[in-house]
Amino acid sequence: MAPKTVAIIMDGNGRWAKKRGLPRTAGHKKGADTIRTVALAAQDMGIQKLILYAFSTENWKRSKKEVSALMAILRMRVDAFIKEKDKQNIRIKVIGDIKGLTKSLQKSIEKAIEITKNNTGLTLNIAFNYGGRQELVRATKIIAEKVKNNEISIEDINEQLISDNLYTAGQPDPDLLIRTSRELRTSNFLPWQLVYTEFYFPDKHWPEFGEEDLLEAIRVYQKRNRRFGGRP
Repeated sequence: MAPKTVAIIMDGNGRWAKKRGLPRTAGHKKGADTIRTVALAAQDMGIQKLILYAFSTENWKRSKKEVSALMAILRMRVDAFIKEKDKQNIRIKVIGDIKGLTKSLQKSIEKAIEITKNNTGLTLNIAFNYGGRQELVRATKIIAEKVKNNEISIEDINEQLISDNLYTAGQPDPDLLIRTSRELRTSNFLPWQLVYTEFYFPDKHWPEFGEEDLLEAIRVYQKRNRRFGGRP
């Protein structure tokens, strides 16, 4: 059975560019094109939801030039999905604090969410200005405020309530996490949601990751025995 929800840490844009003697921005542009390729392939393969780590809260530490380029490229990719909405039937969602993004990117994101909300194909979650620990802090504050206002009691706090106050509320946890470039860490991505997710680390940079690579990841996933803490 194919995974229904796949999360991807899109790593290696800069290394892909450096390997070819190109500026890092060239890697980011190529990586943005790969988003479209992989999203369409995922939809064809029956994957229902895709969660892509596009820009983390830690990425602000990069140079202003690179951050500005990333914002512009991400906006172009979002705008392209808006133009293709009727043809591709992809629904756009965003997880993360978009208030920290540029005004122009915020407007593009809001438009993409609104204009694709009735699409019935793949749900493409794009993590913009996302940090896993920040997400948990945010959920904790929301729940604490509800306790303070006597909307709920402390006894009402359970795993489901926490899940219901995350950015991914209402969506299933990922079945499969892919991180390109063979980096073996999660980098503050979906720490609550990944507890029983299967991991796959291909030795390819994100800009060169394609349909066949996604298919291979699914083949590997299908050979796994997911026990969720139970016995074989």
